[in-house]
Amino acid sequence: MTDYGRGPGSEPWHPDDPLYGDQGWEGQAGTGQDSTTGQPHQYAQPQQQEYGADAYQQQYGQQGYDGQQSYEGQQFEGQAAQQPYDGGWDTSQQTAMPYGGTPAGYGNQQEADYYATPEAYPPPEPPNRRSEPEPEADAGQWEAEAPEEEKHPFFTGADADDADGYDDPRQGRRRGGGDGGNERRGKGKKKGRNGCACLVVSLVLLGGLGGVSYFGYQFWEGKFGAPEDFAGAGSGTTEIEVPAGAGLQEIGSILKKAGVVKSSGAFVSAAQGKSVQAGVYILPKEMSGANAVQAMLNPKSRNNLILPPGKRNVWVYAEIDKRLELKKGTTAAIARSQASTMGLPSWVKGKELRDPLEGFLFPATYPIAKGMKPEAVLKKMVAEANKEYNRTDLAGEATKLGLKSPLELITVASLVQAEGKYKHDFDKVSRVVYNRLKENNTETIGRLEFDSTVNYIKGESKLAIGSVDALRRIKDPYNTYRIQGLPPGPIGNPGQDALSSALNPTAGPWYYFVSITEDETLFAETNAEHERNRQRYLEEQKKEKDG
Repeated sequence: MTDYGRGPGSEPWHPDDPLYGDQGWEGQAGTGQDSTTGQPHQYAQPQQQEYGADAYQQQYGQQGYDGQQSYEGQQFEGQAAQQPYDGGWDTSQQTAMPYGGTPAGYGNQQEADYYATPEAYPPPEPPNRRSEPEPEADAGQWEAEAPEEEKHPFFTGADADDADGYDDPRQGRRRGGGDGGNERRGKGKKKGRNGCACLVVSLVLLGGLGGVSYFGYQFWEGKFGAPEDFAGAGSGTTEIEVPAGAGLQEIGSILKKAGVVKSSGAFVSAAQGKSVQAGVYILPKEMSGANAVQAMLNPKSRNNLILPPGKRNVWVYAEIDKRLELKKGTTAAIARSQASTMGLPSWVKGKELRDPLEGFLFPATYPIAKGMKPEAVLKKMVAEANKEYNRTDLAGEATKLGLKSPLELITVASLVQAEGKYKHDFDKVSRVVYNRLKENNTETIGRLEFDSTVNYIKGESKLAIGSVDALRRIKDPYNTYRIQGLPPGPIGNPGQDALSSALNPTAGPWYYFVSITEDETLFAETNAEHERNRQRYLEEQKKEKDG
């Protein structure tokens, strides 16, 4: 038979398959000539079908009696067709059909047989579409198998040596079987604990124990253990910088990294309750924590420039030259030539000022390390001023106060800083400045007449600067005895208190003030009242000179 209808591989014929058994042979008569009688006879042809009746009729339709007939690619020429299964037809006896089937008819006689028509056999389904018949359920013949119990020693907990089920190979005896196999019966093979789970639990326990031990040690060291420390005052020198806002722990780490102390703990323990300022320090190496704290509390160890409020730029330049061991005038020359690169605000540029950096070297503490360049120090100071000034909308506040620009507001703050002595005086001095700047001021006719401006011109700091007439003859744009209004720019570097008072002057009618002592300043509304206060000032000066 042909392989039509057979599935791939060794899949067996299914009883419902149209090609199974006799159903694989069509009842249609084929023609051929008997070799003995010369009479045509009929034989059944194997069916080749391509899933359709049309294909069936096209391929297996009846052939003419022309002496030749095609069968599976072979020619029948005047002889019986050769059967592909047994090599040919036996003419001496009735032809036996495959699988016990008999042909539908012999000779010219043809019987009407339904099973010889194509309608009797629908086209077979392709192998991948055929459905297997469901076997009838037989409770007595089939029963679902229970899952096999896991016997691997990894899951059962048994020893690896027991996995093969044998005792010592030399004994050749199987455990649990034979005569001597009962000695291990009654002992469960499962130990009730997964090996992997045990490993995880062990690791967790070890990790927890390690963590407890670590924190316990830290607690013990903090409470009872002394940190590592050097002994003595150390030797040699090194330079370290403590940033602003650094805590004791951070400072200790800086010292340890620089080799000053052996451990940060040694410094922290010795510095408890003490305040260490930011800045640059020159310290020996390998000194004890206590000695390091003592050295850092000594001002001589600090290489810092502390810029007090109200100091003029000429003082700042001289201090930078001295700290960096530069020739006198070096920093001042750099400030004049590189002022435009120092980071000044835009509302300063283009102004005709005696010193463009005046008022922008903000009072603070600045670390100055040996080898630094003067311009680097100046840029730090200007940056600090910008940070403080940008905390407030200076342009908006200046407009509210009747000023033309933020630069004028900084100038007012510098005057308040120079003329006042204490914070409680700054608010009133600020009011005097704004009262004298008013257009309807008939007391001073729009002039400030501050001694501090004349001292700024002369580079001095004197109380007795001469008569008013002599002062008014000094031709300088910063001379407030001669000009009306504010000078072109600040006359010093105001601090935060003076700036706050310039922004928030207290209310009052004062136009005059005079400081008769270090602790007392008198304010007046009229010139007559001011003259009485000035007489008190002269008396105090005489007492101080005589005493």
